[in-house]
Amino acid sequence: MAFHFVGMDPNSPDDKCCAVFVDDETERIFFQGKLVTDPTLLAKIAKHSPIGADEAVVRQPGRMRPIIAEAVAGTFEAGRVGHGPTTIRDMIRGARHSAVHLETRDTYDPSHPAFQDFLAGGSGRYDRHGWTDTVHEAVGRGVRIRRARVVSEPISDYIRWEHMITDENVEAGEEVRWLPRRQAFDLMLPGTDFWMFDGKVICFNFNSGAGIDTDEDQFTNDPDLVNRCIAIFEQIWERATPHQQYQPT
Repeated sequence: MAFHFVGMDPNSPDDKCCAVFVDDETERIFFQGKLVTDPTLLAKIAKHSPIGADEAVVRQPGRMRPIIAEAVAGTFEAGRVGHGPTTIRDMIRGARHSAVHLETRDTYDPSHPAFQDFLAGGSGRYDRHGWTDTVHEAVGRGVRIRRARVVSEPISDYIRWEHMITDENVEAGEEVRWLPRRQAFDLMLPGTDFWMFDGKVICFNFNSGAGIDTDEDQFTNDPDLVNRCIAIFEQIWERATPHQQYQPT
């Protein structure tokens, strides 16, 4: 018994959507598609099949019919693979109006060469064009990108380095704010960092005890989690200090 990737839209501009999956064990077919939000269309659909509170309508292009037919008939070739895991950059490239990032750790990857250079008295700078170009392009399309950092004070050496290179984030178009942890003591912070895109999809990021990314990101569009993350981020954002004004201790 297995969970199978059947196929995805060969003409998708970002190689991410749409896609079809089959679960042998439950005999269910899963469709990844663009969320339908047009109220007129939703009303037409609901007239024939009421949409439950825990349901969503997604759309797929007509060219997906052969792939859907394979899933229904079970004639697809087992072992197919897609284009690989979705990255944060992929999500930002696909964002329409917003991307927010909450960071709550005082250390991430202490082995980073640029951080080690910073500790040794060097510039601590490195080539970040892959990231800053992605941000610049998204902001140019009208996407607002905000990054909030909750930090302990006195700040760690790692945060001191991050603060120093954050000018590049700001120049690319990010809005960055800092909130000392003692000013966040009464906020119910999540157990891990997260990204949220267009106020609909969350990606929770997990790190080891040493701060190294474990590559175990978890995506969800659960409305309850989304609403809670929106609320906590906005509370933090309202209290936090803009990067240009924050003087770390």
